[in-house]
This record gives sequence, C-alpha cells and structure tokens, in this order.
Amino acid sequence: MLVVGASFAGVACAIEAARAGLRVVLIERKTDAGEKLHTTGIVVKEAADELARLGPLPSDLILPIGGVRLYGSRLHSVALDSPGYFFLATDTPNLMRWLLAQAIAAGVDVRLATLFTGAQREGAGFAVNHVGHVRFIVGADGPTSKVARAFGLGINREFLFGIEAELTGVSLPEPGRLHCFLDRRLARGYIGWAFGGVGVTQIGLAARQRRAGDTVDLDAFLKKLAQIFDLTSMKVVARRAGLIPVGGPVDPIAGDRVLLVGDAAGLVSPLTAGGIHTALESGRAAAHAIAGALASDDGGAVTATIDVPGFRSKQLLRCAFDRFQTDWLFDVLLKTGLLAIAARLVYFHRRGLLSRAAWKDLARR
Repeated sequence: MLVVGASFAGVACAIEAARAGLRVVLIERKTDAGEKLHTTGIVVKEAADELARLGPLPSDLILPIGGVRLYGSRLHSVALDSPGYFFLATDTPNLMRWLLAQAIAAGVDVRLATLFTGAQREGAGFAVNHVGHVRFIVGADGPTSKVARAFGLGINREFLFGIEAELTGVSLPEPGRLHCFLDRRLARGYIGWAFGGVGVTQIGLAARQRRAGDTVDLDAFLKKLAQIFDLTSMKVVARRAGLIPVGGPVDPIAGDRVLLVGDAAGLVSPLTAGGIHTALESGRAAAHAIAGALASDDGGAVTATIDVPGFRSKQLLRCAFDRFQTDWLFDVLLKTGLLAIAARLVYFHRRGLLSRAAWKDLARR
C-alpha cells in the first residue's frame, strides 16, 4: 500500500500497516520530515498516549506542561488545572524525524522528496507515478489533500490560519503552563498561545480564514505580550504557518482502495482545532482496516473505512464562537469565574465536553 504524507497520521498508519504484515511505501514531498512544519509544538495527553504506541518517546524531545493560564483581551487571567492531566511541549522537528526513524525500523519503505502527482487504476490497484503498483492508497497529505482531489473524495472547506514562532532569549512566568489568550481583533474565532518549549519559547496565534489569503499579525501579538512578558532579548529562530481545517470530517472519506486520514479527512476538532490525537488514532485505525480488507482481496473493489467523530456539539460551538465572540463579555465572565469553568471542560477534554462527568464537575463549582 501507499501512504502519501509523512504527517502524524501518515507515519502512524505506515507503521501499523507494516507491523500488520503489509508492504508499505511512505512518500513525502519534503527532503526532511522536520522542515517547514505546519503544526504547533504541543500535544495533549491523549496524543502523547498514542505516540507512545509507536515507540518510547525520547526524553530530550518532550517537556511536560501541567496547566493552563487563560487571559482575556485586557490581559486579566485565571489559572486552570486538572489533576492527572498534562500537555507535552515537543521539539517538533526532531519529533517528526524520530517518527520517521520508527517507520523505517518497522520496515516501511520511506521515500522523501517524492511528490504524489497522480495514479491510474491498474488491475487490483493503482499504477502510481514514481512509485509503481500498489493495492491501496492512504491520503495523509494535509488539509488541501491532493489524494482527495485525485479520487473525488471530500475536501476541507473551512479553515483557521495559524502561525507560530520559536524564540530564544525569553523566559515566561509560570513556565509549566500553557498561556492562552482571547482577543477577537488578533485571533478572531480562535486564540493566541505561548509556552516554554524544548530549548525555545513558542508563541503563536490562529484566526478564522474568511477568504483565501487571510493571515494573522504575529508581530502585533508579540507587541501585546510585551506588556506582561519580558521580550526585550527575544530572537526569532524559526517560524511555521499553515491551514487548520475546522469544518469537521469530509464526506466521503473513502472510496474504492482509497482512504483519507488526519487533516486530509478533516479529523480536527472544530472548536479547539486539536488534530494530532485524532491524526494518530485515525492513522492506526486505517492501517488495521486496510490490512483486514486486503486479506480477502479478490481483485475487485475494496473499501476500508474507519469510525470518525461526529463533532456535532463542537461544530455548534464553533458556529456560536464565530458569530458571537466578544472580548468585553469574555472579560466579564473571566472575572466571575464562569469562563474558567467552561474552559476547563474544553482544555481538559478527556471526559468529553458534554459528558455526564463534565456536567457533574460544572455543578460542583
């Protein structure tokens, strides 16, 4: 089988498929899996658990973060904690290189600097340019997937645009927290963030993309943060930016011998824009579904599908946030503590936003 894209989803799928006994080719257009990344350097606890399935994470690539500090537009803030829950700041470029090394160790045929330029149906599979014959194709090639377009599958249509800088010379107060900022002018439809990463400080923000070409003003955000953080000695050592799909799962997600995973499939929370956990989970699930389907391949049509989250409640909340985000109201709610209660349910989402346990937690406060 062929996996297009050495993303979290693509690598997880390739490793699991190889472990299941399939011959797997993984192609990636970049010459280095750690360069020109479009993802932030932080993962939630659930994603950390999924990463651990692929191999023991090197300790020098990760840094635990235990809580959140949430700021309103006027920079008033509240601390949020959940015992037992954590995030991981990661050295993302080297984490991606480590993941690729895990794939190679699992027997995956990894081919960097290789573009997906199309495929033609041929017998029980496809003839793929620069690759050869494969029996199944997995599209893990990001929010504007070429695989999806080549085979008439669903495509993402709603996005955030995010940008993040890695900085040296910055020491944040409360380095063990993820600092999150609500500001409708700078981060319409989403948030800004800052945290002490592995060897660097990472600061970024994302906003709703209303039309093609919409960007965000990171420099203005840094200027605002200078009111509470000492940024006088900061030096930007890297930047990354990209689209984040927030429209929910695409439809269809699969076709005859083709399946989308991760961002290509729209498997990103419409509310939090968190997608690494579902990327890893969907990649692993796809590998097992494909291995099972190909085990009885008789040369005819083969369809492998995976369960995908509906995100219905989060899509409704995304719609409400897009339309009714207002700084003054959030500032008022932050002072009363009501926004902090809601934020705990979002940031520490292991129990589900609308689960019974979440409502019990809300009632106790």
